[in-house]
Amino acid sequence: MAQRCLKCLKYTMCLANFLCFVCGVAVLCFGVYMMVHMSPLTPTLAKYNLANLLVISGIVITCVSFLGFLGALKENRCLLLTFFLLLFLLMLVELTVACLLLMFEKELGIWVEEDLNKGLAEAKGKMGNSTDAMSEWDLLQNNLDCCGVQNVTDWGDNVPKSCCKDKCDVAKPPYKNDGCLVKMKTFFEENFLTTGISVIVLCVVEVLGMCFAMTLFCHISRSGLGYKL
Repeated sequence: MAQRCLKCLKYTMCLANFLCFVCGVAVLCFGVYMMVHMSPLTPTLAKYNLANLLVISGIVITCVSFLGFLGALKENRCLLLTFFLLLFLLMLVELTVACLLLMFEKELGIWVEEDLNKGLAEAKGKMGNSTDAMSEWDLLQNNLDCCGVQNVTDWGDNVPKSCCKDKCDVAKPPYKNDGCLVKMKTFFEENFLTTGISVIVLCVVEVLGMCFAMTLFCHISRSGLGYKL
């Protein structure tokens, strides 16, 4: 009975890690696509934009899940132990980042505001005499229903079409009232609970993965099967 349970645990780990590997490859490909076809919204956030984060996340997910899959399939104690340690380190990093975000929430808001202002200034410089802003700002302003950092006056005389509420082909088109900074803060506040629950669920999954890996590791050590360290 115990052997059947351990075999079930082994193949469950293989299946779960295989699915994680496929998801990691998909995230990596999507991140590369965004990196090629989209430029960063702000100058300082260029190194930390969504495309780069997706690429890094995809690489980490594929590497860790591959170790877990191969370690469980081959009953390799070295790979299982490496998988356990990597999951433990990832969980520590996630919890550390979450704590830092809570501790430095105000400082982060100020930094994002300054960086958005720099990004908007660069966008205005690229506009020239055109009324079309950078596509990234158009996307942000359309999705969040906002205009500028604080309001429409941030754009000066060259207001992009994405700031208009309805049509821009009239003499004095009605512009969106709220700035993107306020909308972004509201968006993060509204999704704070969802983000917190997601982090907790992710940590629970990682703890389960560590328990499964250590259970197999101990079984292989006691039975003398599988590859040695």
